[in-house]
Amino acid sequence: MAGEPIRVLHFADLHIGMEAYGQIDPQTGLNRRVVDFLGAFDAVVEHAIREEADLVLFCGDAFKNRDPSPTYLREFAARLRRLLEAGIPVFLLVGNHDLPGMEKRATPLDVFGEFRPLMREGDRLMVGRQERVHRIRTRRGLLQLIAMPFPVRARLLKAEAWRNLPLEELDHKLREALRLLLQRMLETEIDPALPTVVAGHFSVEGATYGSERQVMIGYDVVLPPSMFQHPAIDYVALGHIHKHQAMTVGDGYPPIVYSGSVERVDFTEEGEPKGFCWVEVRRGGTQWRFVELPARRFTTLSIDLRNASDPEMAAIAQIRRAVPSIREAVVRVHIRIRPEQIEGLREARLREELEKAGAFYVSGLRIEREEISRTRIPLGEVERLTPLELLERYLESRDPPPDPERRRRLLRMAEQLMKEDVDSGSGAPSDATSHA
Repeated sequence: MAGEPIRVLHFADLHIGMEAYGQIDPQTGLNRRVVDFLGAFDAVVEHAIREEADLVLFCGDAFKNRDPSPTYLREFAARLRRLLEAGIPVFLLVGNHDLPGMEKRATPLDVFGEFRPLMREGDRLMVGRQERVHRIRTRRGLLQLIAMPFPVRARLLKAEAWRNLPLEELDHKLREALRLLLQRMLETEIDPALPTVVAGHFSVEGATYGSERQVMIGYDVVLPPSMFQHPAIDYVALGHIHKHQAMTVGDGYPPIVYSGSVERVDFTEEGEPKGFCWVEVRRGGTQWRFVELPARRFTTLSIDLRNASDPEMAAIAQIRRAVPSIREAVVRVHIRIRPEQIEGLREARLREELEKAGAFYVSGLRIEREEISRTRIPLGEVERLTPLELLERYLESRDPPPDPERRRRLLRMAEQLMKEDVDSGSGAPSDATSHA
């Protein structure tokens, strides 16, 4: 097999444990949305085995939070086992959702790394929690992998170098620390004759953000894509941002690619393709393609009833016409109506019609009447949402909603207030609120 490219399956942002927009599946005992995410993981595993991947590279955020339930750990482990039994090495990079509240504590992924010494070939399962070079022996040759997990200031900077700094200065120091680390690894630790992949979990300048900004855990540093323009690098595999995209810098080599999440998280990802990247790594000539997965659809149905003589029947007629887009989808409905029509519209009747149309889940009915709007969130969904997710829903319902940057600042400040006692290894600096 000499001379063949090394086949790498690159994916990220599983977020197992996302339960919004789902109910319990009686067959598995799991939330049906969790089943969706596990089904996407199954598809990744099946593709890797069928196409004889040489490495499965996971670029961070395995679970929704840092304390997954034993059930979620079991389901994750079962799929890892299938890959390992097929002889495929697996590399698990630590993302911000995988980080413990204190730097010294274990991440959920560390649990799997503990089994490495017991394996016949110890390099079959690797966990990347530190910035370092890994040399991985695959069936098609050696691959060098530079692990760059989610940047944690307590790991990268001395305490006196960042405490009480404005956010702009903290950004600069973190970027510079990461740049120097990467430069040192490229200049002193890799063999320039071997193919090299950088695996990272962070934001890159110019990328388009999605729902990850709404559920962010930890302080986010943004790196310039030019940092990865180096003749020794053949591919940059990224996680953290849920929208699949490739960053173009210079002549376009090396490819700098976010695989994106494997499932849609909420309506901010409505219409976005979801999947993973199939990468053929060759020294100086890497090629890749995006493989789309059949993710759960999110559908927004807009209905204008202001000219309807019978608003309820008019709404039902539009729902019935939209059945193909509603069936098996998470659905929300926005209705425009005149104030005097409101008594002729029963929400329960519309929900019943949406369920008959085969909706997977009815997220809510938003009724707008003369600039007044209200949003209904089902009680069961409210109970499953975190405080940050509820705040995001509230901000989304404002008329007009805050712009994306202001919303991000508000969510970051709220998270800081909720986590005042969290160790500085993953939280924002104590004075960050004043600079937000």
